[in-house]
Amino acid sequence: MKDTTLNSAVIREVRPWGGDLSDVTVVDGHISAVTPHNPAAAHGGETVVEGRGRLLLPSFSDVHVHLDSTRLGLPFREHTGAPGVWGMMMNDRNNWRNAETPIGERVETALRMMIERGTTRVRSYAQVDVDCGLERFEAVAAARETHKDRAEVKIIAFPQAGLLLEKGSAELLEEALKAGADVVGGIDPCSLDRDPVRHLDLVFGLAEKYQLPIDIHLHEPGELGLFSADLIAERTRALGMQGNVTISHGYPLWGVSEARTRALIETWAELDISTATVAPGTGHHPPLAQLVEAGVRVGLGEDGQRDYWSPYGNADMLARTWQLAFVNGFRADELIEHAVAVATMGGASILDRSTPRLRSVADRPGTQVSDVASFVLVAGDSVAAAVMDKPEDRTVLHRGRVVADQLELV
Repeated sequence: MKDTTLNSAVIREVRPWGGDLSDVTVVDGHISAVTPHNPAAAHGGETVVEGRGRLLLPSFSDVHVHLDSTRLGLPFREHTGAPGVWGMMMNDRNNWRNAETPIGERVETALRMMIERGTTRVRSYAQVDVDCGLERFEAVAAARETHKDRAEVKIIAFPQAGLLLEKGSAELLEEALKAGADVVGGIDPCSLDRDPVRHLDLVFGLAEKYQLPIDIHLHEPGELGLFSADLIAERTRALGMQGNVTISHGYPLWGVSEARTRALIETWAELDISTATVAPGTGHHPPLAQLVEAGVRVGLGEDGQRDYWSPYGNADMLARTWQLAFVNGFRADELIEHAVAVATMGGASILDRSTPRLRSVADRPGTQVSDVASFVLVAGDSVAAAVMDKPEDRTVLHRGRVVADQLELV
């Protein structure tokens, strides 16, 4: 397909969210019309993208990925990580420099593979600590620049090793923000740094100073995790940061009791605290239907991809959507389609708070007039069938422009 910047384009013969055959007109990166497919229609001055009867879905939004922690494209390596966050982090620290290719090349490869498979919205962590300094952040920033016309990438400056355990960690986090990071990261304020007040004061203080949102990894179990979540909510309310805080992972929060689950959902809905899941294979899972029906923004991500933490991950958010549906026990088509909505526009609403959040399992946004024209065209009898089969016949558009076709950049 011709790689041309589109002011005006028509995507012919597609089925938005598996519906009727349609022609979708795009002007300046947004949908201007969706009309019944007309095989005889002439499109003289417009660029034409042939849908061939494929599904038209919003492009994927990976809102929890570690682009700086990947071995995609490299030989498979046995897993050597020790249990626990600190043990896994040290395994990564001891090995990330010794890979067969430099960190910049690995990051670019992972982002390219994600785009080729249909992801054009990304929120990536970039680890900053006393071991790597800003080297990993700079690698993610360079890949973002390389693919700036193919995907929207936001970078989270992420203190994987905590902020208090190693001298200079907080200063490095601030250096990354000065260098252009988009989000302030935090992690396990109780179990890792063992001082939630100081940890959260640093994270929220930097967010307030630089007027940036926050994303906090929370692996802490049960009541301890709920305690941290309560402290995060208190600061969100006190500092007027509604709509600017994401709690990622947080799986043990959902296994304490039904009453605590209801209270947590109500608080997050009130303060517009969003959450990102990676559909883990073990433990508890966020109650997707309850969250979206309450108005909580929920997104999906791939986490690390074939890295020093885990051998899982393949840059394909359609495969991760299958995993999201599977671990939640979804069988009905409507629920499997809901998993796609979470993986696409659910995450988009976290990246851009002006994007409407999902409000029910029946919401199918992203393909209406005035929506941003970022899509993946994928073969399939239905949306649920595409999730099950994960076909490779895909065309990816970012803001009305074809950026990948048949799993290759154009």
